[in-house]
Amino acid sequence: MELGKFSVSLAVKDIILSKSFYEKLGFSQIGGNLDMKYLIMQNGTNTIGLFEGMFDANILTFNPGWDDFGNPLDEFDDIREIQKNLKTNGLDLQKQADESTSGPASAVLIDPDGNQILIDQHV
Repeated sequence: MELGKFSVSLAVKDIILSKSFYEKLGFSQIGGNLDMKYLIMQNGTNTIGLFEGMFDANILTFNPGWDDFGNPLDEFDDIREIQKNLKTNGLDLQKQADESTSGPASAVLIDPDGNQILIDQHV
């Protein structure tokens, strides 16, 4: 099971201050919308999302169907197959993708320490 591109989605207090900080670490904006208070930042193959006011805690994020730079892959494990595998392995999902659909969808689960994990397919 391949979960896809990994990133950390950070719940930030001030998007402009956070953007400036991560730029000093060598990250540059590759996506998002400053006016909508979210940015996607990348340094090499390392990706973080900065989200002001969208959620309360940081989230581990996986994007099936994306390579290390957020480009669509021709072949990948679809979120619905990943979801079936997780459920077969006895994991409880807080949110599930509709298995009767195709294309973009997401699923959410919580690890034993309360960390939220988002599997978010955009293709």
